[in-house]
Amino acid sequence: MADSDLPDAADGFEQTAPIAPPPLIFSDASGRKLSLTDYKGHVLVVNLWATWCGPCVDELPTFAALAVKIRPFAGLILPISIDIEGAQAVRPFFALHGIADLPILLDPDGRDLGRLDTEGVPTTLIIDPAGRQVGRLDGAANWNTPRILALLQSLAETESKTMPPHVTPL
Repeated sequence: MADSDLPDAADGFEQTAPIAPPPLIFSDASGRKLSLTDYKGHVLVVNLWATWCGPCVDELPTFAALAVKIRPFAGLILPISIDIEGAQAVRPFFALHGIADLPILLDPDGRDLGRLDTEGVPTTLIIDPAGRQVGRLDGAANWNTPRILALLQSLAETESKTMPPHVTPL
């Protein structure tokens, strides 16, 4: 989905000085426990969402479209579903909406909502390759925009310039 009636995420998200992100704990569809540290070295867009959340439903296709564009510079979208039913809710939702470029990540207990100090979804964090939170947006937006793509790409390029030549990001 290239077009969206949602506002440009670049207009709504709060860019911050790099800080440690909340200690999010989630799992993949097979039940393997994960955290943000498992993705260090990548530019991350981390989104808490649910299949029953109308704004989340509108927003998720913009993440799917963005995922393909950020892959060349090791960018990843991590959509963490808080659906109580876990993968049983997310798999058919992804199939119904033709979403194939996003991983199924789960927090069925909703504990990450508390870790993000929020009571609602969608909530999205931007994490730089060093594992630091550099932005946040509470609410739905269109993430598949040229300004967001440029921001994420600049995060990847800035990190690669600060690394010694013999070290490459994951």
